[in-house]
Amino acid sequence: MRDLIFVAYVGAILLLAFNRPFIFTLIYAYIDICSPQRLSYFMLNSIPLSLIVFALAVLGFLVSDDKKNVRLSPRWALLVFLLIYCGYTTTVAVEPVAVWEKWDWVWKALVFAAFLPLTLTTKLRIEALVLTMVLCASALIVTGGIKTMAGGGGYGLLVLLIDDYSGLFEGSIISCVAIAVIPLILWLSKHGTIFKPEWRVTAYAAALVFACLLIPVGTQARTGIICIAVLGILMLRFVRYRMLYLGGAALLGLAAIPLLPQSFTERADTIKNYKQDESAFTRIAVWKWTWEFAKDHPLGGGFNSYRQNKIVYDIEQKADPDAPAGAYPAETGPKQVVDESRAFHSSYFEMLGEQGYPGLIVWLIIHIGGVWRMEFLARLYRKRARDDEAWVAPLATALQNAQIIYLVGSLFVGIAFQPFVYMLIGLQIGLDTYLARRRKEAAWRPIKKQRIKTASTAVV
Repeated sequence: MRDLIFVAYVGAILLLAFNRPFIFTLIYAYIDICSPQRLSYFMLNSIPLSLIVFALAVLGFLVSDDKKNVRLSPRWALLVFLLIYCGYTTTVAVEPVAVWEKWDWVWKALVFAAFLPLTLTTKLRIEALVLTMVLCASALIVTGGIKTMAGGGGYGLLVLLIDDYSGLFEGSIISCVAIAVIPLILWLSKHGTIFKPEWRVTAYAAALVFACLLIPVGTQARTGIICIAVLGILMLRFVRYRMLYLGGAALLGLAAIPLLPQSFTERADTIKNYKQDESAFTRIAVWKWTWEFAKDHPLGGGFNSYRQNKIVYDIEQKADPDAPAGAYPAETGPKQVVDESRAFHSSYFEMLGEQGYPGLIVWLIIHIGGVWRMEFLARLYRKRARDDEAWVAPLATALQNAQIIYLVGSLFVGIAFQPFVYMLIGLQIGLDTYLARRRKEAAWRPIKKQRIKTASTAVV
C-alpha cells in the first residue's frame, strides 16, 4: 500500500512538471534529499528514479528555458574542474574497487550543482529552490524532533524516515545540516512570496527551528552542539542589543540543561575530556595518517582511500569506582588502541586524502569564495532602497551563515561531497549570476534609451 501511495505522489508531481519544466529540477532536489525510492519496498526501487528525473530536468531546460539569461562564473568553472579532477583520481585510486561506490553518487552531486545555476534565472525560481530544500530537509528534521521529544533519541539510535545511517539519515550529518538550514528558514518566514509571511508561516517556521535545535539532542552528535554555538555567534552580528542577547542565550542554555537527557550531557562532556574519548583520539590519529599519506600521494588517493590506514595510539583510561569487581577498565593508565580502515572524520582531511592538494585547494576556494561573494552581495544590496531588492541582502547573509556553519561542522565529519551542501553552492552561484545579470540590464537600459533619443533628435 505504501508503495502505491509513493508511486501516485511521484507520478502526480511529475505530471505537474510537464506544464512547468523547472519543477523537474525541484523534484530532483526532493528525490536527492528525501530519497523516496529508499522508502519504497519495490516499485520506486526497481527503476533509476533520480536519473530519469534529472534527464527530464535537463531536457526541460534545453527545450523551454531562454538561454540568453544563462550566466557563468569562476566558481561554476571550479565546480566543473573539481568534477573532472575527481574523475581522474577515480581512475588512479589506491582502492580500485571501493572507489566506484563513492564516485557513483559524487558525480551526480557535482553535476547537479553545476546544472542549478543555469536554471536559476528568476527570483521565483531561486525562492522555490530554497523552499524545496528547507521543506525536504524538514521531512527528516520534524520526524527526528518528534521522536526526540518522545524520548526516542540516542547516539546512533535516532531513526529518521528509514532505518539507514547513510547520507542525511546519519546523526552527525543531519545535525550539521539541521542547524545550517535555520538561517534559510528565517529568511523564508520574513521574505517568502510563495508562502507569504503571516502568523501560520511564522508559527511553522518557529516550530521547525525548534525541531532543528532538537536534532543534535536526539542524535547526541557533538558536531551539532558546535554548529549551534557557531549559529549563535553568527546571529550576534545582526543583533541590536548584544549584551541582552548574550544574557538571554546564557539563561536559555542554563534552563535547558536540566531538561536534557543524561546521556546527552555525558556525551557533550567528552568534548572537554577528549583525552579519555577513544573517538576523539581516533580522529586525531587518522588525521596524522592522512597528512603522511598525502606526502606520498600529493594528487590524492581517490575515493575511500582511508581504507589503506592502520593506526596505533595510546588513550588514558580511568577506572570507574562504582563499577562491580572485575569490571573493565580495572585501573587507571594508558591503553593502546590498534585500528584500521577508519574514515577521515573531517571534510578537510577527506579532500586531502582523496583528492590531494589540488582537490583540497579547489574545494577551499569554492567554499571560501562563496562566503566572500555572499558578503559582497549582502553589503551591496543592504545599501539599496528599492523594495523589490529588499530580499537580496538577507538571503545572501542566510546562505553565507549556512555555509559557515557547514565549514565549521565539517571539521569533524567527512561530508566534503554532501549533495545538500552542493545544492547550497549551486544556489549561491545562481543568486550571484542572476543579480549580476540584473545589474547589467539596469546599467544598459539608460544608455540604450539615451542613444535612441539622440538619434531621434538628429533626424529632426
